Amino acid sequence: MRPRSDSAAGDPRVTSPAAACATSNLSVAYHSAPVLRSVDVAVPQGVVMGVVGPNGAGKSTLIKAMLGLVTPLTGSSTFFGQPLAAVRQRVGYMPQSTSVDWDFPTTVLDVVTMGTYGTLGWIRRPGRRERDRARAALEQTGILELAPRQIGELSGGQRQRVFLARTLVQAPDLYVMDEPFQGVDARSQQAIVRVLHDLRAQGKTVVIVHHDLATVREYCDHVTLLNRRVVASGPVDEVFTAANIRTAYEVTDGDAGFLEFAS
Repeated sequence: MRPRSDSAAGDPRVTSPAAACATSNLSVAYHSAPVLRSVDVAVPQGVVMGVVGPNGAGKSTLIKAMLGLVTPLTGSSTFFGQPLAAVRQRVGYMPQSTSVDWDFPTTVLDVVTMGTYGTLGWIRRPGRRERDRARAALEQTGILELAPRQIGELSGGQRQRVFLARTLVQAPDLYVMDEPFQGVDARSQQAIVRVLHDLRAQGKTVVIVHHDLATVREYCDHVTLLNRRVVASGPVDEVFTAANIRTAYEVTDGDAGFLEFAS
């Protein structure tokens, strides 16, 4: 966001845009076991935010609780300053690929076209316009040639790109992605990164659950370090530090090499 001029800073009518998504005092438990504790996070508009932390830190739970897929014990979430129900079409969600039955007999094009259902209502069925949008999303992710293929024939990287295309076809302003790089090869990884950075260049916001600390600086410009609570959240250059990583991952002195990519 550009800094405001002195005159704008003193004008009460001038306000910063609302965060693309934000949580306040968000806590979650599974079967009485705490998973998240009093999480406060705000994701500015127009950034790629990585949510990183050790296994069991609550990363996926955080985005599911924000989206209403998991019921929190306390706290609330907003999107562009409003409840999710008021801006649902501005928010796209890409779940983990393991949440899908890949043996179901359907084609890649059909799966991506499903992303248009939210704009069609209960009565209308996808037509030529929706299928053209789906093909454009497949082209954007570099897999247009896979459109007629059965989803059960796809590799892990191809599946992730199909999921990404299904999210792209929704044309939201905020993309929330749960481990988009899980099980992908190098070619698919770079294809997905290009799409994320293109979205950012268009002013869109992307939130990704991510595991590879070595690529955080390359992929993201903001990061949230999480371990059941927020250790740090903000621009990568400010918060992706050895001290914060050590705290989030509970790194001991004997694991110093683990921190080599931190600032």
